[in-house]
Amino acid sequence: FFMASSSPIHVRPITASDHAQWLPLWKGYQEFYKANISEEVSYVTWQRFLDDKEPMHASLAWDGDVAVGLVHHIFHRSCWTEGDYCYLQDLFVLPSMRGRGIGRLLIEYVYERAREAKCSRVHWLTHETNKDAMLLYDRIADKSGFVQYRKLM
Repeated sequence: FFMASSSPIHVRPITASDHAQWLPLWKGYQEFYKANISEEVSYVTWQRFLDDKEPMHASLAWDGDVAVGLVHHIFHRSCWTEGDYCYLQDLFVLPSMRGRGIGRLLIEYVYERAREAKCSRVHWLTHETNKDAMLLYDRIADKSGFVQYRKLM
């Protein structure tokens, strides 16, 4: 359970009973990025979050009993360090709740989980058009200078 000192917003890992709160945020994230992830993949993803043996984790930001943001992160090995890396894969805050520090709170929550897991770094990607988010990211992390390439399989 993680919260900002002056905010009623708190962050905690998901539980099986949070699916109905998580799913609209997950769909909102996909809509933001104009992605359409199948129900089957979303189901597998949800099951992975609930499996303690999986390196995938999901947490929600709560305003009272309403989920207002999500973050997904994945621990993975690196050839460059002894400690794992933590990939912050997805971050989303309801549009009506943006500008209140919830995105930062979710990132800081992942930073804390990564510290606890003795990770060497937290890293993430964002689309080059996501200028509002980059204003935050530029304040709380360093740009790596690397450009991502990919080949879909």
